[in-house]
Amino acid sequence: MISRFINDESGQGITEYGAILAFVAILVALVFSLTQGALKGAICSAFSAVANQLNNLSSAAGAAS
Repeated sequence: MISRFINDESGQGITEYGAILAFVAILVALVFSLTQGALKGAICSAFSAVANQLNNLSSAAGAAS
């Protein structure tokens, strides 16, 4: 019974994904702390541009109907 428990690797994949996710979260936190808010403006600008494009497409689709 103990050897079967030791050889069982069914939870190994989820553990590896969790470790990768933690590593990526730490990297993102480091990048945000090192840029001291400079990245915030770029991200806000990118999301605003996408939102404006979606609004323009929605308006064009509404006018075409």
